[in-house]
Amino acid sequence: MHIARSELILGGQKSGKSRRAENLAAAWLAGLADRRAVLIATGEAHDEEMRARIERHQRERAQRLPGMVTVEEPHDLAGAVKRHGDARTLLVVDCLTLWLTHWLMPVDVATAQKFEEKTAQAQDWQAQSALFFEVLQSAPGPIVLVGNEIGLGVIPLGGEVRAFVDALGVLNQRAAAACERVTLMVAGMPVAVKGGA
Repeated sequence: MHIARSELILGGQKSGKSRRAENLAAAWLAGLADRRAVLIATGEAHDEEMRARIERHQRERAQRLPGMVTVEEPHDLAGAVKRHGDARTLLVVDCLTLWLTHWLMPVDVATAQKFEEKTAQAQDWQAQSALFFEVLQSAPGPIVLVGNEIGLGVIPLGGEVRAFVDALGVLNQRAAAACERVTLMVAGMPVAVKGGA
């Protein structure tokens, strides 16, 4: 399996996105003895179901790919890529969608948030995403980004959700433009969008 310098893997829920990223990491680790693979996980457990889901994913991933190290970083992806990236390390960011969610729709912020606070959040997000894409371009080793494609369904009724779907679409476009390869996962099957599969 050819490892691109950078790959964006998009798809719906349970489409096989994370499994493809793991397969790329396994192929990378099988190449040379001194290689490493690091998963930068952006998910946070805010309820019991999410906590159980994260724990299950960690157990299953450890069985499938014991050589991959996991670090948790829900906010500072640029910093995580700088800290853990080097020429011998493949980084997997799973996932961009949750990263965006933490910035634009944080769980600990009241729904009736003031307009000024929302504007400040959006400005913070713009700065963070710009920094991330700068770091992505100069990453010394291969990097795999995982994200959700959620814009194929009905238009959401709420303005806040529509704004999130729009922001995710823009994020996915920026990531696709920045990556050497883009793969869409459909029912567990990779479909090459950019750069071949």
